[in-house]
Amino acid sequence: MPKPRRNIDAAVEETLTPPATLTPGQHIARVKQGAGNNLYHLELPDGKPLLAELPAKFRSTVWMKRGGFVLVDTSALADRDNKLGGEIVTYVGDERAWMKMPWWPKEFPAKRAGYGDDDEDSDQGPQMPPSDSEED
Repeated sequence: MPKPRRNIDAAVEETLTPPATLTPGQHIARVKQGAGNNLYHLELPDGKPLLAELPAKFRSTVWMKRGGFVLVDTSALADRDNKLGGEIVTYVGDERAWMKMPWWPKEFPAKRAGYGDDDEDSDQGPQMPPSDSEED
């Protein structure tokens, strides 16, 4: 049986609103790839890799994609002796709202890598290919 709609709506609402402050063990991380069984390879702002677990309330509710951002708690699983480096607290749903917060790491720029070019021509919309007369 699927999850009740109110649980799905609550989980989505939680991903849209950023917290006012972060606790000392919480960090923003970029999703590198899924490792299976609700485990994800993440990259911290300093470039360190991290393996984190997705909690049950987000499973089959929030779909995480490569290049997306999550809030991960590295102190949640400190007492366990395994490969897991943290637990995902929430998925960053509205990136623009989260990036406006003062605690957002400077290592993660506002423009996600791999989308578009930084040259001036990218803002002008579609362009026609050069004609043969311009090549001479």
